[in-house]
Amino acid sequence: MKGPSRAITTAAVGVLLLDAILLTYAGVALRRPGLLVWAVVCLALAGVALLAWRRYRRAMNEIAVARREMRHDIEAIRELLHRHHLHN
Repeated sequence: MKGPSRAITTAAVGVLLLDAILLTYAGVALRRPGLLVWAVVCLALAGVALLAWRRYRRAMNEIAVARREMRHDIEAIRELLHRHHLHN
């Protein structure tokens, strides 16, 4: 099974960081504190995107482990049924 791709998350974080940098530059150059506020918002959203990605990867790894364990249990049950000639 192929693991989750990082391309979308990387692009989203990159765009948000670029927005934060450009808004900071514009806020300082034009002396507009409102733009600095939005720069901080973009920076915070980039952090949220990274944290959400890490949580998603952790959940996907847990699911993969559970599937492997379940597959092992199913094989053990099949072997038990086969040994006692209870298979169809």
